[in-house]
Amino acid sequence: MIDWGGRHGAVSRSEADKVLGRRLVLEGLATGVLAQPWRGVVVHAADSLKLTTRAQAALLVVEQPAALSGATALALHGISAVDDPRIHVTVPHSRRIKSKPGLTVHQADFQPSDVVELDGLATFSLDLALADFLCTGNKRTAFAALDEAMHGLVPDHVRTLRANVRDRVVDRRDRRGIHRAIMLLDLATGKAESPPESIVRLIVVDAGFPIPEAQYEITTIEGRTLYILDMAWPSRRIALEYDGFVSHEERRDYDSERDARMAGRGWITIRVSAADLRDPQRFLAELSRAFERRAVA
Repeated sequence: MIDWGGRHGAVSRSEADKVLGRRLVLEGLATGVLAQPWRGVVVHAADSLKLTTRAQAALLVVEQPAALSGATALALHGISAVDDPRIHVTVPHSRRIKSKPGLTVHQADFQPSDVVELDGLATFSLDLALADFLCTGNKRTAFAALDEAMHGLVPDHVRTLRANVRDRVVDRRDRRGIHRAIMLLDLATGKAESPPESIVRLIVVDAGFPIPEAQYEITTIEGRTLYILDMAWPSRRIALEYDGFVSHEERRDYDSERDARMAGRGWITIRVSAADLRDPQRFLAELSRAFERRAVA
């Protein structure tokens, strides 16, 4: 494999010609050793599906000033909730660059301080990337991304991230999506153990139910933790548990026994599967019946 100088396997076509010679580049493209995701840039075919390779190729295509943004920036910051095969790049309003298949070009003015270098790639800072995605991205994915970004942070850092993202949202020149972003910021806790849990929380609130407590602890009289519930309404003793397919299959008997023990303590436990994320009517109806029962009680 040719060493492109440590730039994730992507170089401009002119540089490839300079390093290898035009004939060898054409040969590599013809045999599939090299690939050309967009005109003017060449990558090693073996690296063509790597995020960092495609991101570097995109920056070479649009040229500076530019920064990776949106779902691409969030993925580079380690956010797994986003899943977008396109590369997103933002350039200033003064530049007129068209999007291409697999490469989405956004226009927005930004400062050098808005950009950080991740693995050598010019990328929007986490707070700016989150603010933009909360306003313009898929609502469920954006909320899950925010929750994931907060997950594992100490409370002070959660408050700082929330405040920084809020400031970014409020300062946006494009006012579309601001109210939605603020609502999602207020709803996020960072306590969800996975993006699907965050999505379940959002579905429940969007359906009109009260905001549940995340990672609610059930304890003994002595204060020892028995169980930690994904989501709960303690005053009504209703719990909502998300079951990932693999974990649920491996824990089916344990979960059934736990639900029975919780029922003995007066709790109603509703379980949500991955299929319910696509069509939540089943578990929302069950949750509604549980609220009706507890309202009567």
